[in-house]
Amino acid sequence: MAHQTVSDAATELLDSCQGPVVEPDPSCPVEITLAALRGRWTALVLLELLHGPRSFSQLAQALPTLSDKVLTDRLGQLVEAGALDRHRTPGWPPRVRYVLTDRGRALAPVLQALWDWGSNTTPAQAR
Repeated sequence: MAHQTVSDAATELLDSCQGPVVEPDPSCPVEITLAALRGRWTALVLLELLHGPRSFSQLAQALPTLSDKVLTDRLGQLVEAGALDRHRTPGWPPRVRYVLTDRGRALAPVLQALWDWGSNTTPAQAR
C-alpha cells in the first residue's frame, strides 16, 4: 500500500492536470519548481547553502570547477526564484552573503527525492 501522503499528493497532481495539455503551463507548481532548479550546478549550489550562509568566494572554493559566470547566473536565478536572499554589507570591499530563505530550505526534501529517485536508476534507464 502506498504511503498516504504520496497517494494524496499524486491525487492532487492528477486532478489538477486533467484534459489535453498542449504546452507546459508556467503557473503549474511543478513547472515553477523545475524552473527554480533549472541548469547544471543549481542543486549543488543549493546543497552547499544548506550548510549555512556563504559568500561568493566560499561557494567558488567549495565548487572549484564551477565557473564564476555560471555561479553568478545560478545565484541570480535562485534569488529571483525566492530561494535565496542576497545580503550586502557596506564597506570596502563590499561583502555579499547568500542565505537560503524558508522557500529555499523547503527545496531540501525535493533534492532528497531527486537523489533517491536517481540513486535507484541504472545508467541504461537514464537514457
